[in-house]
Amino acid sequence: MKFLFTCGGTAGHINPALGIAQRLKELMPDCEILFVGAKGNMESELVPREGFQIETVTITNISRSLSVEGLKHNAETVKNVLTATTQAKKIIRTFKPDVVIGTGGYVCYPVLKAAHSLGIPTVVHESNAVPGLTTKMLAGTSDKILVGFEESRQYYKHRERVFVTGTPVRQDFRNADRLAAKEKLGLDPNKPLVVSVWGSLGAAFMNKTMVGFIAKALGNPFFGLIHSAGKSGYKIMLEDMEKAGLKNAKEHGMDVREYIYDMSLAMAAADLVVCRSGASTLSELTALGRPAILVPSPNVTNNHQEKNARVLEKAGAAVIIPESEITEDKLLGSVSLLLSRPDTLEAMSEQMKKIGIGDATDRIADIILDLAK
Repeated sequence: MKFLFTCGGTAGHINPALGIAQRLKELMPDCEILFVGAKGNMESELVPREGFQIETVTITNISRSLSVEGLKHNAETVKNVLTATTQAKKIIRTFKPDVVIGTGGYVCYPVLKAAHSLGIPTVVHESNAVPGLTTKMLAGTSDKILVGFEESRQYYKHRERVFVTGTPVRQDFRNADRLAAKEKLGLDPNKPLVVSVWGSLGAAFMNKTMVGFIAKALGNPFFGLIHSAGKSGYKIMLEDMEKAGLKNAKEHGMDVREYIYDMSLAMAAADLVVCRSGASTLSELTALGRPAILVPSPNVTNNHQEKNARVLEKAGAAVIIPESEITEDKLLGSVSLLLSRPDTLEAMSEQMKKIGIGDATDRIADIILDLAK
């Protein structure tokens, strides 16, 4: 069998597709898998790292700005949708997939539309509690709509095609051991580790907050830190750290990286994760059972990150700090308080494991295989 995946823009869209693709390869070693992404986006880097082939199409996003520049951008996007659909049809005709699967990102629209027009079964997975624009646009033509939360079903007109599966994670997020991960990273097993990640592209406000956080944490460095500044914010953060006299912070256990490529290993080693609340990140936390401090992004459609985070907060698995309220002192205080209470962290960890749908990847693989047959 042949399976074509389309995803892109951020790791939150790419990693679920990789998790499903890896599971299909485990179940059917002889199956063929191809990815389609947007030209110039990070999927072109992340997908080959996992051993899968990727082709790209020319597509851009939709601007929500009503400015002249925003309108010009959208006019270009309309043109690119037609171009990308033609390119996608050519790829699909050549590859001849049995099923086409989209896991998020604007590239999904032309690829899944092209597949539908050619009579190829399609699946779209929406990991957020509230569907994004691309999923809404595809809901009417997709054969199966897979969602991460039971609460999400209410947003879809064709509920008979909606299945609650949870959000898949990559194979390396399953059954990870904290002490083994710390040993592999060369970290002190007795020193708490905080992992801080704000999306694959980074978040300027949170990076600035983390500079102050690191400066004050170094005054009493009882924990280590691995912080992902993101591809768009790494250089600026390094400059800010140098100005603050933090050039050698890594020597004192504060490791700032452009991107955490071994995210499963870093999260597995973590005693506490501080992060956004995109659905893919939350699925990784639940798979590993890692307690978290969540700072939902205020710059997302329908405020879906806060809705995602509230599910975990209600269960006692996470603490939420709105970005509008966060300061370096408040964040450091919250981190220090939780790390000083191992019983609380353990209880949060157990609740985090209970929330997750442990067999999400298997559920999705089964649906795809049934559709292929």
